[in-house]
Amino acid sequence: MTSLQVPAGTRPLGVAVIGYAFMGQAHSHAWRTVASHFDVPAFEQTVMVGRNAQAVAAAAAKYGWSESATDWREVIARDDIDIVDICAPGWLHAKIATAALAAGKHVLVEKPLANSLAESETMVRAARSARAAGVRSMVGFNYRRLPALALARRLIANGRLGTVRQVRASYLQDWLVDGESPMTWRLRKESAGSGALGDIASHAVDQVQFLLGDTVTAASGMLHTFVTERPGPDGPEPVTVDDAAWARLSLAGGAMASVEVSRVALGQKNALRLEVYGTTGSITFNLENPNELYFLDGTEPVEVQGFRRILVTEPEHPYVSGWWPQGHVLGWEHSFTHQIRDFLLAIDGGTDPSPSFEEGLGVQRVLAAIESSSAAGGITTPVEPVETEPVETQPAEPAPSSIASRS
Repeated sequence: MTSLQVPAGTRPLGVAVIGYAFMGQAHSHAWRTVASHFDVPAFEQTVMVGRNAQAVAAAAAKYGWSESATDWREVIARDDIDIVDICAPGWLHAKIATAALAAGKHVLVEKPLANSLAESETMVRAARSARAAGVRSMVGFNYRRLPALALARRLIANGRLGTVRQVRASYLQDWLVDGESPMTWRLRKESAGSGALGDIASHAVDQVQFLLGDTVTAASGMLHTFVTERPGPDGPEPVTVDDAAWARLSLAGGAMASVEVSRVALGQKNALRLEVYGTTGSITFNLENPNELYFLDGTEPVEVQGFRRILVTEPEHPYVSGWWPQGHVLGWEHSFTHQIRDFLLAIDGGTDPSPSFEEGLGVQRVLAAIESSSAAGGITTPVEPVETEPVETQPAEPAPSSIASRS
């Protein structure tokens, strides 16, 4: 019996998370906290999966999972598993997601969707086939669920910026600035697909399209690896992915965007900066101050114009009324809790969550165009649009009245 054959309401949804490192911990925290703050359907943290039996058992006990396992194939075949949350490295995304969807399991997969366009397209086909049977799927661009960025999207959609002309997006980190930092799977193309491009430019590109409700039609870019060799387990090993990337994007609605990302920007820890400039307003945001959104209203008299700081902690702001009294700030981890909330409500309501696998593929096509452009000397490269199906989707952000009050 697959999960789709279990009558609704007979038992809590069984959840399996695959991966127990950084993202496995972040997602586990979200699963542990979501029902304490939001009204969601009943579920159980059933099993955590990882390759190292001893390590995953310890992680499962620490993060609140009932049991652990080492074979994801056996886990997704179980009748008590309804949701598969994929936090494994990108090279495993397509293999696990397509198998889970075929088994009738709802799937949440971390970004980027996959390591290649071919794998991403396979995942979209699997998601569309499963969708017809009521199986939901979503890719984890968690920053969409930050209250400040959800509010920014709302302001833009409501016309507060007028016609958007220009976007600047940068995502800068410095965890690889030391040339003696050892090799990891993230620095090998066969396991990571790309470096800063797929790891953090994927977030920046998704935000450009999410905030504007628009799609990229063309891209030009450049990739660069500053440290070409790092200490490996058997001696020096070549780095086969990029350390930094730059891109210029054209959007269907006429706006232009620039993207800059780096994992060797000394002094920048996790600085996703977004600037959106329109004809009647502007917005700026920095992830290192996640509760703050800066908004300039260009319709005000010029003598009083200026960026105003909005502390996004009011119950009227997206997601916030599920948490603490006004003025009590949220953190990076809360975006994952909001992501799980929205995914569970989509499953319960029979709607398709966003970002869909098609939206994930759209980001992948932009990244592929940037990579192709760099290889060809920076020429402008068209981005093929993703064909979409007419589906009933859940709103990207909840209305204040739909969030459980914690006043």
